[in-house]
Amino acid sequence: MTSQVRLRLLPSARCLFDEPIQVKVAGLKSKQVVTMRARSTDEKGVVFSSSATYRADGNGEVDLERDPSFSGSYVGVEPMGLLWSMKAEALHKRFQKMSSLNPHVVKFSVHEEEEGEGRMLAEATNERFLIGDGVSRLPVKEGNVRGVLFTPPGEGPFPAVLDLYTLGGGLSEKRAALLASRGFVVLTIALYGHDDMPKNIREVHLDYFEEAIEFLKRQDKVGSKGVGVISLSKSGDLALSVASYLSGVDATVWINGCCANTAFPLYYKKSKILPPLMFDISKIIPTESGAVMGKYALNNPLAEENKDCLIPVEQAKGRLLFVSSEDDLNWDSKAYVDVMVERLRRHGKDNFESVSYPGAGHYLEPPYGPYCPSSLHGLVGKPLLWGGEPRSHAAAEVHMWKKVQEFFRAHLRCDGAQTKAKL
Repeated sequence: MTSQVRLRLLPSARCLFDEPIQVKVAGLKSKQVVTMRARSTDEKGVVFSSSATYRADGNGEVDLERDPSFSGSYVGVEPMGLLWSMKAEALHKRFQKMSSLNPHVVKFSVHEEEEGEGRMLAEATNERFLIGDGVSRLPVKEGNVRGVLFTPPGEGPFPAVLDLYTLGGGLSEKRAALLASRGFVVLTIALYGHDDMPKNIREVHLDYFEEAIEFLKRQDKVGSKGVGVISLSKSGDLALSVASYLSGVDATVWINGCCANTAFPLYYKKSKILPPLMFDISKIIPTESGAVMGKYALNNPLAEENKDCLIPVEQAKGRLLFVSSEDDLNWDSKAYVDVMVERLRRHGKDNFESVSYPGAGHYLEPPYGPYCPSSLHGLVGKPLLWGGEPRSHAAAEVHMWKKVQEFFRAHLRCDGAQTKAKL
């Protein structure tokens, strides 16, 4: 490495996962062309990497907030492009960061522009933490509830959120830990496949979510009268059912879900309340990459024979935020929002708002993680195309993450000072 070349990550090389950083290089020759690289390994051992080529200014400096990349994983001015454009070295792999305990470690480096990788001139390591300083993490095994509770530092009181991120194959802590780092008490729960829970399920019981909500409301630092619920994909319809049938839910975020109960029958107090809307496997479209496209495989929820599956969203007493991606290839999320909005208006309801993102795919997550075009779908048993264009998807995640926090703060009001975790 050349000692006079410096690669700096500002304001600090340590930050929260959802925080932007400024990447700057100094000490290059005037107008020198260099390749910037980023590399990371997820918790499954899959390597992700990106690269972009820049030309230094007259002072031998490169600033990713100012300067455009002219080739590589992206082109143009993209301050966080090296992060969101990282791709797995293997096909159909989604970046796995389920545990909050270990940071997302990214190695940034700057190289001479040569054939191959080019000589490394400087490097720096960015530690992107999922959990802020002072946020407590408590595994929960109480009654039937299995999950992890995250609580911000300080006395509170804080608004409470139930995170239905993952419903099988383990428990994802990322979104919950980051929300707690932003001043919310968050319980993320599993439905199956975690700890001592069954590996698979054939039906879903709302009683489980009711128990989780009661547990959350009992926590000392919780100040909101009701709780918020945040979801994604299949858990979107579960969140809607929770908001429609259970009390104590003041704000629900639905992200790329369905307007009907999907895949499993839904029970409450041992009675079946909603049958499942099922998939037509013959409508799954294969592609050359080996992944399949499932956008049109879910049966039509508005067909006469499927109307019993529709969730009576007009029964929800709290506020609703519908977030949809217009290029979702998992299913037609935007169309399902239209169904719900029409139904709510027909019932004279105005307790909802919606936002949709052109060019975004199915997996909308906290920002600055690697974009995922395709990965294994547990229910389908094959890699599925998620849709989206990387740059548009990354911008959608930044906007959505801010929107979600503003929505919860506006509708989960509680007295007392709120603190914000800092790393």
